Amino acid sequence: MELYQKTASELSSLLQSKEISSVELTKAVFARTAQVEDTVGAYISTDEEAALARAAQIDEKRAAGEELSPLAGIPIAVKDNICTKGTATTCASKMLENFVPFYNATVVDKLNEEGLVITGKTNLDEFAMGSSCENSALQTTRNPHNPAHVPGGSSGGSAAVVAAGETPLAVGSDTGGSIRQPASFCGVVGLKPTYGTVSRYGLIAFASSLDQIGPMARSVEDAALLADVLRGADPMHDSTSIPREYDSLHAKLDPDMKGVRIGLPKEYFGEGIDAEVSKAVLDAAEVYRGLGAEIVELSLPLSKYALPIYYILSSAEASSNLARFDGVKYGYRTQKADDLIDLYVKSRSEAFGPEVQRRIMLGTYVLSSGYYDAYYKKARAAQRAIRADYAKAFEQVDVILTPTAPTTAYQIGEKTDDPLQMYMGDICTVSVNIAGLPGLVQPCGFDSGRMPIGMQLIGPRFGEQKLLNAGLAFERATGLTDLVAL
Repeated sequence: MELYQKTASELSSLLQSKEISSVELTKAVFARTAQVEDTVGAYISTDEEAALARAAQIDEKRAAGEELSPLAGIPIAVKDNICTKGTATTCASKMLENFVPFYNATVVDKLNEEGLVITGKTNLDEFAMGSSCENSALQTTRNPHNPAHVPGGSSGGSAAVVAAGETPLAVGSDTGGSIRQPASFCGVVGLKPTYGTVSRYGLIAFASSLDQIGPMARSVEDAALLADVLRGADPMHDSTSIPREYDSLHAKLDPDMKGVRIGLPKEYFGEGIDAEVSKAVLDAAEVYRGLGAEIVELSLPLSKYALPIYYILSSAEASSNLARFDGVKYGYRTQKADDLIDLYVKSRSEAFGPEVQRRIMLGTYVLSSGYYDAYYKKARAAQRAIRADYAKAFEQVDVILTPTAPTTAYQIGEKTDDPLQMYMGDICTVSVNIAGLPGLVQPCGFDSGRMPIGMQLIGPRFGEQKLLNAGLAFERATGLTDLVAL
């Protein structure tokens, strides 16, 4: 087996035993990138020279006997809406095409402190707005399992680099499913943590009350290792981060499913869910039953309102957050303005893509005088009701099992002319963000076209350990991991 095909956990063991070096591993993943990147198009930028220099530093520390973290020397890619000091952070937008931050996001500082080797920045839907990675203003990313299909979005680049073996780990961000849906489409593992458990400082905001950074990996164990690095309070920079004890998720992994109650909400298996997807997830429930878990049918009656609630709230926050990009302070500036108002209008019209403009307009509308009470205020009230709906469900079960998306990865261009159909692809994931809950996605099978199917496990607040334990149990029982494509 080639190095690029191994999980981060396997590579960590090889590094710690000094069977391989970080430089050797880093060269291997860049060699793999050279093989497949022209087909996949997952990276917006890479820096092999800096990565090899960083890997050499880690090797020197290991040779000197320094105590290093389990992931020290492991290559990792970072979604290009997360600030990296001295390296362009574009949000896959013409607006920020030449923006170079003077500071790191908190999670990037954490990666550096733990000795990971950043290989580059990955493609995304512009400003993380989209579900297919087709809204990038810079390039098209393709699904490594079939390059004619989308990788999902918005963290499509991060999912694709892991699936293609271009790096064993990646960091994504999730506002309404943007880690989980591409993980499902690309056959990798993605974890959306509880809101507030990972600092958002340095994440270029889409919807601040919904955005959450999280890990993407080739196995559940890898996701737990990376989650341990990313999690933690950040009182200096992020007032929404939650101060609490963050025990190691990886150290407490336990695949014993005896007595664990797993809920199947009937609303997630009805109209609109592809039959092959539904069957694969229900088959996963039977795997859990065989492992000693109790399968409980339940109802989440308010889930049917999640999609309109999400698009009202997220678009409203996007309208507010993106107001700062005005052609004056930083970012793109038109060269044809007649006056200040013309500068604003032309800079934003020329630099923002159609999907970003669509969401800004929708958000501005629901926040405008006369419509705030009718839309935004009601959406906030409905959000509280959905949180209560989940709280009631978790009185009956430990975790909830659902499909991740109604379908598997569709063909590039198939849905670009129908935004509403594209938005419907988020129907299984958005309620998790609305409720601020953790969600884990991992492979549970393939459709008849050999495209991956991902199942979603939803937990109560701070229930990441329950999710990872259940995910590990399924992974070990089925062997559905290490799905390096191409």
